[in-house]
Amino acid sequence: MTRLNRDAVIAVLLLILCGVLFWQTFFIREVPFSQIGSEVWPRAVLILLAVLALIYLFTSLSEPRPENAPFCLKSWLKAYKNPLICFAMFFVFLLALPYLGMLLAGILFVFITQTLVGGASPRRVVTHAVVSILSVGGMWAIFTYALRVILPAGELFY
Repeated sequence: MTRLNRDAVIAVLLLILCGVLFWQTFFIREVPFSQIGSEVWPRAVLILLAVLALIYLFTSLSEPRPENAPFCLKSWLKAYKNPLICFAMFFVFLLALPYLGMLLAGILFVFITQTLVGGASPRRVVTHAVVSILSVGGMWAIFTYALRVILPAGELFY
């Protein structure tokens, strides 16, 4: 029997966590006169998370494991360059949020992150701009006008 790799162990732990959390949804208090039960959205999210964890488990078991090589910082940075860029950009987004507001900081975050991770050819830059404006602007409009959620406006646009 072969040893499980780290990804398979994490996927099994995620599935166990999903099961425990799904079980806990049966103890959510029902709100009187509600259209749907209070447990519906948590269960929907947990089912989606469990499906993604199953996909993660199957792909981690089907892929061949790489040989154990000694740790090298340069190769580790190269392998995890995109996630590190995303985390760094999210940190910059959080710092810019009080000054630029949710709409402008969100559009800049999505645009710059896509450009850094996906490349910067003229066609891609236009695509990144359209995607960032439509996705962040659309979500901002839904939260602001449909759901009446007050999002941060930022100090520059008061």
